[in-house]
Amino acid sequence: MPVFAFEAVDTTGKKLRREVEAGNKQEALQKIRTMGLRPTKLQEKKGAQAAAGGGAPEGKKSGYRLFGRVNQAQLTQFTQQLATLQDAGLPIVRSLKILAAQMDKGMFQEQVNHVTEEVEGGSTFSEALQKFPKTFDNLFVAMVRAGEAGGVLDVILNRLSDFMEKSLRLKKKVKGALVYPFAVVTVATLILGGIMTYVVPSFQSMFKDLGQKLPVMTQMLLSASNGIKSFWWAIPIVLIGGFFGFKMIVNTEAGGMLFDRFKLKAPVFGQIIRKSTISRFCRTLGTLIASGVPILEALNIVKEAVGNRVVANAISDVHGSIREGETIAEPLAASGVFDPLLVNMIDIGEETGELDKMLNKISDNYDLDVDVLVDSLSSLLEPVMIVGMGAAVGFIVIALFMPLVSIIQNL
Repeated sequence: MPVFAFEAVDTTGKKLRREVEAGNKQEALQKIRTMGLRPTKLQEKKGAQAAAGGGAPEGKKSGYRLFGRVNQAQLTQFTQQLATLQDAGLPIVRSLKILAAQMDKGMFQEQVNHVTEEVEGGSTFSEALQKFPKTFDNLFVAMVRAGEAGGVLDVILNRLSDFMEKSLRLKKKVKGALVYPFAVVTVATLILGGIMTYVVPSFQSMFKDLGQKLPVMTQMLLSASNGIKSFWWAIPIVLIGGFFGFKMIVNTEAGGMLFDRFKLKAPVFGQIIRKSTISRFCRTLGTLIASGVPILEALNIVKEAVGNRVVANAISDVHGSIREGETIAEPLAASGVFDPLLVNMIDIGEETGELDKMLNKISDNYDLDVDVLVDSLSSLLEPVMIVGMGAAVGFIVIALFMPLVSIIQNL
């Protein structure tokens, strides 16, 4: 009978290495579980490949769509439901099968089915999730790994679902605040384009018949109207070319750093971006530390998650500072991105040994600030857009009627 070497975690979270005799891998897994152990690695001693280290079962992998990104709302809902099932005491494989069965057919369902097969084959849940890095990022995998190591996967999944729900809510609030201004600007642009293309040219033929010199404002309006009418096809080309040119510049290290620094210092929007970025940094780091992820590994994950090069550089300095035995607060203060009050609160959290709780409190405070700023932005943009539209329409009306007023005065 084949002999299988395995690694497992007992009920206290202690890692064990043992051997078991079984006819096949499924039978070996069953025997390990009846011992009250949770297998993390399984390998047949006669040269068979480790189930935990391998990929999908042979002939299956090619059928899965490994590329693409799952909607964040879907992933948040999946995490919440999985946390509930784990909290109820269901085995992870059964929980995954239940969730996969209720999903709509598509990429995410295929990925969950693939993860289920990997776990059934002896892989840990975190190892199976690593097969899909675009869906389950480093943060997700690291927290699940910490939950498995500590035997508290249900607790970790609850923390992760809370984190994802708060992040999703904040993102929706910011996007929702920008929908109305975007819609108004789009409609206003179309209306002004119609006026410049169809209304203004009809006045141009009338002014030509008058045979007198036109005011500067009128000449500017007619030139702009002729330019739009003659070269309208160049507008989408310029816009698309400008977009891709901007993306190319931003993707460079120097260009990206410059743009990220501008985002943090831009009027009104800069405050929202800075506070939401710092909130994401604090909540992510606090959640990882509370979940038992080592501080250096947590900082590496957070650096990739913040989405801003300026803040990421500050986190790199923190990483180096901790590795040399220093504190977190000093490099954060030196970066110039973080407020002195925030730095002092982190310093207190380090001194009291409750850094994770302090980081989550800071994040909650910054989320409240972002909510206030987003509401203020909505209130501010409305009058600005009204004034802008009024100024544009007023310019057109004055430019068109100035020659007529001049004629009336001459008469």
